[in-house]
Amino acid sequence: MNLANFVKTKRKSVKLTQPELAEKAGVGLRFIRELEQGKQSVRLDKVNQVLQLFGYQVGAVPQTSNQQS
Repeated sequence: MNLANFVKTKRKSVKLTQPELAEKAGVGLRFIRELEQGKQSVRLDKVNQVLQLFGYQVGAVPQTSNQQS
């Protein structure tokens, strides 16, 4: 599961709208929309602000052969 789908799934599982998630995470609505759409360049500090609400943070993971760089 990619980051965009992860955030969207987590947000829906706790029944938050995009505007509600943006407010709770302290980021802009545009950032949430771009994050969930899979924008390639996002600020990691803001990503971590969002993920922190779900008890996660961005981290390095081993690359598998089916992932693209």
